[in-house]
Amino acid sequence: MIRREAIEIISKIVKTSPIISANGFPSRDLFEIFDKESNFYMIGSMGLASSIGLGVAIKNPKKQIFVFDGDGNLLMNFGTITTIGALKPKNLVHFIFDNKSHESTGGQPTHTEQINIGKIAKAANYVVFNILTKNELKKTLKIIRKIAGPVMLVIKTEKSDYISKR
Repeated sequence: MIRREAIEIISKIVKTSPIISANGFPSRDLFEIFDKESNFYMIGSMGLASSIGLGVAIKNPKKQIFVFDGDGNLLMNFGTITTIGALKPKNLVHFIFDNKSHESTGGQPTHTEQINIGKIAKAANYVVFNILTKNELKKTLKIIRKIAGPVMLVIKTEKSDYISKR
């Protein structure tokens, strides 16, 4: 699956919950698929969507807060994983769209072929789900609404054909 397909699936369960979306293609896809007033499109500060999501989650403990991150974005500010894990916000759900690249800036490779984001997040107190298929994503989305976070879904995606479709 590509990131856009995953965002379409996730958008069906989010409804009015806030989404903080990383800069680049995750925000562009979210805007085109599911623009709403409670979305926050992180523009220009690569890697900080999860930090902003943490602040929103702490300030709004009764709302489930969703963060859309790319693997490249997350790796730019990887220390946020330990901060989130230490503070343990029960209402934070962190989606990582892992296509092994900085797709928004030209497709440069990341290190997620060698580094397992999910294992590191689990060691930092996240509840982690590794997602390979659309069906796994749909099943997991039903589960995460009922468990305490922080929760991370590492969704393995393919690079999209974003440029040629525009």
